[in-house]
Amino acid sequence: MRPEVEEQIARWREYVHRRRAVSTADVDELEDHLRAQVADLGAAGLDDDEAFLVAIKRMGDLDAVSREFAVEHSERMWKQLVVPADDAAGGTAWRELAVVLALAVGAGAALRVGLALLPGDALLRNAALLVLPFVVAYFAWKRRLTARAVAALAVPYAALAVVVNVYPFEPGAAGSPGATAVLAALHAPVVLWLLVGLAYVGGRWRSDGRRMDFVRFTGELAIYWTLLAIGGGVLLGLTVGVLGLVGVDFEPVLGDWVLPLAVPGALVVAAWLVEAKQDVVENIAPVLTKVFTPLTIVMLLSLLGVLLTAGDLVDVDRELLILMDAILVLVLCLLLYAISARDPLTPPGLFDALQLVLVVAALAVDAVMLTAMLTRIAEFGFSPNKVAALGLNLLLLVHLVRAAWLTVGFLRRRRPFGALERWQTHYLPVYAAWAAVVVVVFPPLFAFA
Repeated sequence: MRPEVEEQIARWREYVHRRRAVSTADVDELEDHLRAQVADLGAAGLDDDEAFLVAIKRMGDLDAVSREFAVEHSERMWKQLVVPADDAAGGTAWRELAVVLALAVGAGAALRVGLALLPGDALLRNAALLVLPFVVAYFAWKRRLTARAVAALAVPYAALAVVVNVYPFEPGAAGSPGATAVLAALHAPVVLWLLVGLAYVGGRWRSDGRRMDFVRFTGELAIYWTLLAIGGGVLLGLTVGVLGLVGVDFEPVLGDWVLPLAVPGALVVAAWLVEAKQDVVENIAPVLTKVFTPLTIVMLLSLLGVLLTAGDLVDVDRELLILMDAILVLVLCLLLYAISARDPLTPPGLFDALQLVLVVAALAVDAVMLTAMLTRIAEFGFSPNKVAALGLNLLLLVHLVRAAWLTVGFLRRRRPFGALERWQTHYLPVYAAWAAVVVVVFPPLFAFA
């Protein structure tokens, strides 16, 4: 289908998804029905636009559809954050909970075994390889992926595992991991997260709506995982304190068993909570983005002032540049999360202007960062870290420039919001491709140092 029709379908999906009685799975089913209608009408001789309009008419009144779902699935209106009600067949929710808990235990056990068998640098490279397959397995089970789709996910996973374990990485100073080993450890999770995304969208990676759903899922997963970590940290702190008062040293057990099992297990549980929450609780993304966007703008402007007054860019501390890169990545995540949370049918407003200010501020910081990096490369030469950071900042520059341009067009009502949304979803695989280059190409390019 033409991009214009894909945009119309994405808008329709967002409109249906706002009906609280209609779950993500229901929206997927309705979208499949809509696409089948459009395809049949196109085969009958209608162009894409005409086929879409006729198919929408045949779908019926969406408010009526929402009311129908609310009557048939009234339990979805109750805000049950832990265990949703069982369906008419009975046991579905408890079966899913059992699968989630089994995968959570498996993720924790895999990391614990890796901790026991792998040396520090090898564990660093393999941590994501040990844990993330269990998240993929949950969505493969949840989306009922075919054996062919699972095999398609297994091939790049196996290739990545071979690369990070077979490459003869050289140790760094004082026996610490070398630069290319650290880069491989940092970038392998990015590639693996793309595989999680492929499992999450159920093979429909070409759908802009499903890609944006995955962006929203990623942001909310981070929130749930953080909340679980805070709650678990409080409980563990109290446990350590109480046992310490009676003369029991719990810290060795905490470091050797509890944390290695709990942290990856919490990731799987958080993924399940995000899925369960979609059916019963309003999306919290709009609130979070409206709170953190202005705060992030203030932070970026402050950091920009610090960088501009730091003197010679060659003398800028290397750790500061790394930290600034991390901040820019977080800003990009906030931008994506804000776009995923926005109703595409709402006209431009003040918050959209604030997002433009955020993007422009990030662009200014990125420009200063690029200048500092190029200056350091000219002064001290190339290194794996410098080239990886330079590549990331160039990717961010292209991403943010285009996002700013499309946002200006949207604010001036010359472009639909869908154009800005499509740019984000189409550009995301570029980061995974760059991460794959860093993992696969950089080690031999820089002699595995």
